[in-house]
Amino acid sequence: MQEMNPVYPTIAIIGAGAMGRGIAQLAAQAGSTVILYDTQTAALVSAQQAIENQWDKLLGKGKLDAAQTAAYKSRLQCALTLSDLAHCDLVIEAIVERMDIKMGLFADLEAIVRTETVLATNTSSLSVTAIAAKLKHPQRFAGFHFFNPVPLMKVVEVIQGLKTDTSVCDALAQYARQMGHTPVAAQDTPGFIVNHAGRGYGTEALRIVGEGVADFATIDRILRDQVGFKLGPFELMDLTALDVSHPVMESIYHQYFEEPRYRPSVITAQRLAGGVLGRKTGEGFYRYEAGVAQISPEPAVPVVADMPPVWVSPRAARRSELLQLLKNLGAQIETGVSPSPAALTLVAPLGFDVTTVAVVERLDPARTVGIDLLVDDAATRRRVLATNPATRVDMRDAAHALMARDGKAVSVIRDSAGFVTQRVVANIVNIAADICQQRVCTPADLETAVTLGLGYPLGPLAMGNLYGPTNVLEVLFNMQTVYGDPRYRPSPWLRRRGAIGLSLMHEEE
Repeated sequence: MQEMNPVYPTIAIIGAGAMGRGIAQLAAQAGSTVILYDTQTAALVSAQQAIENQWDKLLGKGKLDAAQTAAYKSRLQCALTLSDLAHCDLVIEAIVERMDIKMGLFADLEAIVRTETVLATNTSSLSVTAIAAKLKHPQRFAGFHFFNPVPLMKVVEVIQGLKTDTSVCDALAQYARQMGHTPVAAQDTPGFIVNHAGRGYGTEALRIVGEGVADFATIDRILRDQVGFKLGPFELMDLTALDVSHPVMESIYHQYFEEPRYRPSVITAQRLAGGVLGRKTGEGFYRYEAGVAQISPEPAVPVVADMPPVWVSPRAARRSELLQLLKNLGAQIETGVSPSPAALTLVAPLGFDVTTVAVVERLDPARTVGIDLLVDDAATRRRVLATNPATRVDMRDAAHALMARDGKAVSVIRDSAGFVTQRVVANIVNIAADICQQRVCTPADLETAVTLGLGYPLGPLAMGNLYGPTNVLEVLFNMQTVYGDPRYRPSPWLRRRGAIGLSLMHEEE
């Protein structure tokens, strides 16, 4: 981390909460004199002590020496009035997410600081342009959005408002690098990059559970084990807390004039109203004891004495791979043009539900089970099966037992167009493509922002490349057909790449 010649020698942080503390810590470490301000004096004292305690811990671990620790502490100061910030080169606001309060604060600041002082907001979802609308010098105002916990989340969104000078954003990006973070440039659109791109994960998972397809724990297990997410969507919402995540859902939805793909869920609205917020309240989508989620064990693998023969639909995705898997599992495979009356029938649709496939292919729904093969089976730690409303219990249990023969975990869910992984991945990729279509940011900055800011195993465009743009498009087109829902309308950016076989990361001329 650089300590020489910071872009902004003296900065102010307004707001002594978790975000303000984190930004102040990084700024002091980057070589700036930092003036921390809050309307509550007790909050200021607590914040200064907390930041200094962090440096003491780093000293104790040998990550700082005594001279560095003393230098950092000497750069951290507190202010009791806004007028004490008059000489600062940069002022960063990290207060409550309310437009009226932020606008009032910056109007007051503009009458105090020098005309060359840069003003920045750490807002996560409010319009930068709107906050600056009544300023006399909006060209020196920008978004500078850090993520919590600030020292660990190594990405910063630098947001250019409608009237922001490009040089201001360039300087803020350079300062973020001096802080040891990676800046990404975003246009002033709802949710910017990270919160916008994140709509495809939790929001779609909420739709799935709201349709009764699977419970919270099953959906979390599937997305961790099939795709490689560190946390399932419900684990993640419990960690961030619904009093943070649900308002962001509502904000982005309304700012995009009720765009269907961003529609919030009544599930989170109800839980927010009831105070069931997540880890910090001891109960969210999971109940917590001593900070540990209490999760029911998975259902046991059924014991099946007489395994039926298996017939695979000729239209199944990855059919040759599925046949090889069945052979490896020791299944008796039928090769006729249609299944025998005793056969377990396997289908592997992309985007369609098992019921629709059984009807269209004239299969006996009572013996038909679906398997999700969007992801290569060798690359996953879990197989996912889906029954339709007519599937017999013995056929369901036979499919479960067969697919678990090699010890790999198996989840059995209710029928749904697109399974769990297909729906969530397709929505992540589609929303990311729409971000590129809108020119919110470059594809490269999108990938960086999402991997660093959301912790996804891959950026959304790399995810689309891995699973195939045409496969993602097929999922979306078929789901749109089944649901008749504009939520699954493919982005034009994605459609063009899928149609001509270009990598999703290829930028348009």
